[in-house]
Amino acid sequence: MNRKPGCLAGLFELAILNWVYDFFQHNFGFGRRSCSGCGCGVIMLIIFIVMVCQIVTGTNWLKLW
Repeated sequence: MNRKPGCLAGLFELAILNWVYDFFQHNFGFGRRSCSGCGCGVIMLIIFIVMVCQIVTGTNWLKLW
């Protein structure tokens, strides 16, 4: 049986992901306003987009088989 999270669980995951993303962007990413912040900010943005797609579509991108 394939168990998928419901709508509220997905919204909760997105809210937690948004909070974590804001925290890391403020401390390590674009919020630092430095050259290292730009590099880390882009990397975190890509990771954030992949994780949002994973939550919205319900796809496990790390499962190989």
